[in-house]
Amino acid sequence: MSTLFEPQAIPEVILVKPRVFKDDRGFFSETYKQSSYIQGGIKETFVQDNRSRSSRHTLRGLHYQKMPKPQGKLFSVVRGEVLDVAVDIRQGSPTFGHWVSALLNDENQYQLYIPVGFAHGFCVLSEVADVSYKTTGEYSPEHDRGVLWNDPAIAVDWQIASPLLSSKDEKQPLLKDADNNFIYGEC
Repeated sequence: MSTLFEPQAIPEVILVKPRVFKDDRGFFSETYKQSSYIQGGIKETFVQDNRSRSSRHTLRGLHYQKMPKPQGKLFSVVRGEVLDVAVDIRQGSPTFGHWVSALLNDENQYQLYIPVGFAHGFCVLSEVADVSYKTTGEYSPEHDRGVLWNDPAIAVDWQIASPLLSSKDEKQPLLKDADNNFIYGEC
């Protein structure tokens, strides 16, 4: 059994299910092997790695970087469990404003690939979660943007009622008002 790459309901978003070798000592898995990921449909070059820790019910998102400094992400959980969400924000897309999600945790070791043209967020369902993710572009504060986490036009089911939010995420615009220059077919 090798790593599985499963396109989601929005097929550009891919759930990665790595092969995990477990025994009484622990486990081993490949977290990234470029040739396998290219074969699985993830052809991007990753240029930055990030890691964060968050407490239960923390919600981070929905974030993206606009053109010309966009970021695709390959997101995974090192410890704990999160609901990971990708929202299609490509203008003209047949799935514009639609979202997909996946439960990622340290047991299943799944990863979610979120391509350029999608807003990304996650909500912590465990006591604490350590996440790690690769990006296809370096962080650029001038291009950093977001969409309000509870925009009723998107209606993400975050599985919690009262998330812990940053002041930045509390004030993000609705998708219809977001500073977004992604065009379907051009990203």
